[in-house]
Amino acid sequence: MGFFETGFKDGNKFVAMLNAQAAKTAEGVHYLDSVIERVDEAAITKLRALAAESGELRRVLIDELHRTFITPLDREDIFHLSHCYDDMVTYALTTMEEMHILGVDADPHIRQMVALVGEEAQQLELAIVRLANNPRVAGDHAREVHEREIAVERVYRNAIKELFAGATDVQALPALFYRREVYRHISNMSDRADSASNVFGMVVMKLA
Repeated sequence: MGFFETGFKDGNKFVAMLNAQAAKTAEGVHYLDSVIERVDEAAITKLRALAAESGELRRVLIDELHRTFITPLDREDIFHLSHCYDDMVTYALTTMEEMHILGVDADPHIRQMVALVGEEAQQLELAIVRLANNPRVAGDHAREVHEREIAVERVYRNAIKELFAGATDVQALPALFYRREVYRHISNMSDRADSASNVFGMVVMKLA
């Protein structure tokens, strides 16, 4: 029996830390989704707190990586998964902040993309939960993330096309660019989820 199996069965701390980060990521993205119609200072403060908690989880994990010689997964995979999780919460916060600062309200494209990223976060949480005992199932969840990322990019491209299709008033251009920035942050959040799903693919291949 290899260290992967024994480390998982012993409840390895790195798997537990990644579990905690995945849960915090899902919480942050789902919170964004829940307040997307009423972004205000109180909502931003709440998400900033979640982002700070996510950042602290990542700092502790990286510190433990420096202290530990043998890990249940490749060190690089642990590092990149942690980074992707934390980036997703950061992009959720940036999306909310820019909607508030730039005066961008939710539209059908924003609602759809954020809902899809929420599903990505949920699938990533399931992937790390299933990784120890059912790595192939974890791989299935990672593939679900990739499918949703494709859907987000489809919505994003259509949103950009529609946004500028009828742009004839020069004075309206700033508002269009502001909205495009919000679209872009949500797309970037989805990209980070897809990056995490790619890491899961490599992890599952190594465990098989």
